[in-house]
Amino acid sequence: MADQTPKRVGIVGVGWGAHVQVPGFRAAEGFEPVALCARTPERLERVAAKLGIEETSTDWESFVTRDDLDVISVATPTTLHRDMTLAALAAGKPVLCEKPLAGDVKSAREMVRAAAESNLPTACCFENRWNPDWLAVADKVRSGFLGAQYLARVSRSASYWHPSHPLQASWMYDREQGGGYLAGMLVHDLDFLCSLLGKPVSVCAEVKTSDPARELPDGTTLHVTADDTAALLMRMESGLTAMLSVSVMGAHADHYRLELFGADGTIIGDGELRSAAYSAGLATDDGLKPLTVDEREPGHPENLPAGLAGHASRAMALMLEDWLPAFDGAPSGAATFEDGLLSLAVIDAAHRSAEGGGWETVQI
Repeated sequence: MADQTPKRVGIVGVGWGAHVQVPGFRAAEGFEPVALCARTPERLERVAAKLGIEETSTDWESFVTRDDLDVISVATPTTLHRDMTLAALAAGKPVLCEKPLAGDVKSAREMVRAAAESNLPTACCFENRWNPDWLAVADKVRSGFLGAQYLARVSRSASYWHPSHPLQASWMYDREQGGGYLAGMLVHDLDFLCSLLGKPVSVCAEVKTSDPARELPDGTTLHVTADDTAALLMRMESGLTAMLSVSVMGAHADHYRLELFGADGTIIGDGELRSAAYSAGLATDDGLKPLTVDEREPGHPENLPAGLAGHASRAMALMLEDWLPAFDGAPSGAATFEDGLLSLAVIDAAHRSAEGGGWETVQI
């Protein structure tokens, strides 16, 4: 009989980790967030008090080895994922790691190897797969609704880096720190399409920084190395063509569109970034009809916050419940470290292409 005791979770990072992961773990069946780790003591104590979590630490190296923790969740800046994950796995801890899996493909490969050698449950936090509309789209595609698959196309636009928009956190403008919207936003669509349609074999792309210098209020200059705009054309193993684009340089821009075309059917999502409406239709139908979304709820929905954080936490909770069987050695539906590596390999190929390589092979 499976152990019914909730897994005691220690979360490293109190940004996304506090706003989304803590309520996500609390809403999911089988997990209990019991400890937080962050490097800034004042912020850590403030967040922990607000969340009602008593156990805290500013030393991640000892935190990930604690005997009173069953799972480590890594929700820190991307460049720290590798070291924290490897240390946790070496200490015998299952690991949930935020996306992107690592700061570069080499580090991601090391994490995949370490996870395989440890034989411990691991997962990469692509929680958007568990959004109600994407769950419904996935069910349609996996049922064969499209028939022979022709085309997948995704477009995202926002105003986050337009000159009229307030500046975001400085690390987001630095590619070396994991900034940029190809890896930060479009990666969710990349992962979703790969989970449905298979692996890309080659990529042709443009990845650019539209405004490499931003003047700060204090008169200094912020040098921008991360991307604000990207467009990828991918050849999939199945023969399908996939096109993905993102730009956060549009004034008053807030739009999302997904198109999936097949011989037997079409699926389209269109609207504002967080409230697109989805429709589907067979080729033999009179037209497209609204797609019924998946209303699955986690085990403890009363623990979900309101607003956007609640939306993300709900998806994460469902992902966690699909990960839970892995702790008993059963198959898991959660996104894997291999999925995280694949998305980074595609992003790496996109950057190589944008630097003048033309069509670049996806090197896992």
